[in-house]
Formats: sequence, structure tokens, C-alpha cells
Amino acid sequence: MSTKEGTNRKNMKKKSVAVLMGGWSSERDVSLSSGKGVVDTLTSLGHHVIPIDVTENVQELITKLEPKPDVAFNALHGTGGEDGVIQGVLDMLKIPYTHSGVTASALAMDKVLSKKIFSFEGIPTPPWKLVNRHTLKETCPFPLPVVVKPTSEGSSRGVFIVKDSFPDKLFSPNWTFGEDVLVEPYIPGREISVGVVGDRAVGTIELRPKTEFYDYTAKYTDGVTEHLVPAPLSVEDTKKACDFALRAHKALGCRAASRSDFMYHEGQFYLLEVNTQPGLTPLSLLPEIAAHDGIPFGELLEYLIDHAAYRK
Repeated sequence: MSTKEGTNRKNMKKKSVAVLMGGWSSERDVSLSSGKGVVDTLTSLGHHVIPIDVTENVQELITKLEPKPDVAFNALHGTGGEDGVIQGVLDMLKIPYTHSGVTASALAMDKVLSKKIFSFEGIPTPPWKLVNRHTLKETCPFPLPVVVKPTSEGSSRGVFIVKDSFPDKLFSPNWTFGEDVLVEPYIPGREISVGVVGDRAVGTIELRPKTEFYDYTAKYTDGVTEHLVPAPLSVEDTKKACDFALRAHKALGCRAASRSDFMYHEGQFYLLEVNTQPGLTPLSLLPEIAAHDGIPFGELLEYLIDHAAYRK
């Protein structure tokens, strides 16, 4: 993105934009916060905005999308919103939508498949094993400490750093994140994220949470995490992190924007995941990284709706 592009956009035709938010995942509240910011900002920019609280009722969604908007702004997070489900519905309806399509969304959301792609592309990622959660105590593939996480969740939902003993929550009948979990050796170090907009990495950020790691509380509670923009890295390491993020973005087939999350330890980056639906809340990372690069929040949203597309 360039200043000239942003200036020219001011004279572009305003659009009808359906903002899809809410959803039924464990990240519903995050999505509603993202959606509110998108609705308010696009409205202030003169677009005709239609807020839609999405449920699992597909027919209800189709009805709310009539007449068809120019663009569907996908502000959903988690299951149904960033795993290819809503993308497939919008493809069938032939409504252009923001962010990535079905394939990239599904691949990025599945931590096992995405890790295989990272490894194939030569992008460092922590070693991992897929284990049935009920057998963790007997068959943990790595010595403690380890990280245990669901295979398809966001916002660090269901993620545990296990140092001494496995928490009872992992074996509870109320566990909702699937029977198989991803287990990785615990890598201490610094938490670094890189934002990608369009065809370039726009910057880095380091997270210094007061909690054990950058978990759900640290992500969405004001004052719990210190944000350093840009991340205090050497020029060489900054370039390396941005290169890994852009390569991962392209390898998965992402579109328009993504955020890659790394652990940085002893001069080595380890890619944890790529988020195809980066949060747009007041505490979210991609808008903060983009703003430091000279892309204000409104301009970022305009870019996303200008590059909306569906699979033809």
C-alpha cells in the first residue's frame, strides 16, 4: 500500500458492506468487538454498512444478505468464521468477501496441516506430535515442559504450558476442542508477530505479557501485555521474520492480510501459526503494526474491501 493509493481511495465510489460478526465459536466476543470497530469506521467513511450477527442458521444468513451487498466484510473469528465455512457460503452466493478464501482459511486453521506446509517450505516451526488427550499422561511424546494446544482454535483458547503435571481440564468431559491435541516442546523466548498486508510484510511487534504467555487474557485485557512496535530486533532478524511471514502467507495461499506468530529464542524464529482473520479490536496486533507503517485503521479496512473477491 502507498500514500498515493490511500489518497486516490478517498474519491472512490462508496459501497454497501455487510459486516459479518459474532458467530458461534469460542471467540464470539472477540468477533463482536472486531465487528463493532469495523462497522463504526466504515460508516464514518461513508459506506452503507449492514451489521449481521452470524449464527449457524445458514438460511437466515442468506436472507440477511439480500439484496446482495457489494462486499461482505468477514469479521468472524474461530470455528465457522476462519476455517473456510463462511468463505464457502459466500463463494456459492457469489458475494465478494474480505481476507482469505476457502483453501487458505482451512489450511491455516488446521495447525497440523499448516505445520506440514511450513516444514515443506523450510520455515522453522517447533517439533510436534498429535496425541489423543486421554493418553497424554502415558504417551507424552516430549519431556516436560511442553505446550498442549487444540488443532483448530484461535486466540490461544485451550492452550496450556505444562511444566509439572497435566491440568484436569485436558481430561474433562466438558472439553470442547476435539479428542486429539497438538503437543510441542516448550520453547522459552520472546513472542513476535509479523503483519502482512497485500504482497509485503508491513512490520513486527513484540508482546511482553504479565501472564505466563500471550493467552486469551493477555490478548484482550487492557494493560496486561506490553506492545513494542517495532519489535526490538536487529535489522537482520527483522528481515528474517518478515521473510518467513511473507513466505508462509504465500505458501498457504492467503489473500489481502494475515498475521504470523513466532517464538524467538537464541537467534532462531519458530513459526507457531498464521492467522488469516487477524483481530481488529482496540488491542489487536495487525492494526497496530499497520498504523506504525503509515496505514491508518480506516485505510486498512478500505484496502480489505477494495481487494475483496470470491472464487469464480
